[in-house]
Amino acid sequence: MYSTILTTLENGIFTITVNRPDKMNALNKDVVAEIGQAMEEVYTNTEIKSAIITGAGEKAFVAGADISEFTSLAKDGGMALARRGAELVFNKIENCPKPVVAAVNGFSLGGGCELAMACHFRVASENAKFGQPEVNLGLIPGYGGTQRLTQLVGKGKSMELMMTADMIGAEEAKTLGLVNHVVPLAELLTKTKEILTKIQTKAPLAIGHIIALVNQAAKCDPAGFDNEIEAFGDCFDSEDKKEGTAAFLEKRKPVFKGK
Repeated sequence: MYSTILTTLENGIFTITVNRPDKMNALNKDVVAEIGQAMEEVYTNTEIKSAIITGAGEKAFVAGADISEFTSLAKDGGMALARRGAELVFNKIENCPKPVVAAVNGFSLGGGCELAMACHFRVASENAKFGQPEVNLGLIPGYGGTQRLTQLVGKGKSMELMMTADMIGAEEAKTLGLVNHVVPLAELLTKTKEILTKIQTKAPLAIGHIIALVNQAAKCDPAGFDNEIEAFGDCFDSEDKKEGTAAFLEKRKPVFKGK
């Protein structure tokens, strides 16, 4: 079905693996299109409860974009490239009502760092490296990097990282809040699946509201507080709320159905 990515579904967790290890899993138009198709599956397949995005091999998550696709582009082409990526992949990941987590193995640079940042949070292997080196090409991040890196690590550090094109290691990324956990490479997918397995025991509708509202908070949306109040009210109409409160009072584990 796909030529540049691999997908597997196990215990409700859909794993999307960028599979171009000979090219350090670099993003090209085909990879972007296929991740977009895979994300459509995440949205529409009720068997999928959550998703992981990772890279094939041990060296790279996604080591950047395929620069050879840039050489013939002028302004309109560059804008179209960025807009297509945002619509097909990056915004689709960020706004997905199901959890999408990046399992970052190795280099996560340029468009790869932006792909990881579009996910709801990140788990990194000890050999992971992050960076936005676009200024070395006379460019800036074009897949949301200027916005999401600033949301995650703050104005001063994002300015420095993007203007110097410096790479940072996994531990520094964790200190900055760019990643949530750092684990040995051999444990990366196990740790990520462990977290998602826990999340999958919670109420799916509530999880979806949390994703949407935290995204609004990250964008400093002034309507965020009012939207939280409305979403809180919506939860009260759900079967999951009835099940969750009943289970609590009956001292048993809830069984949520996402209704």
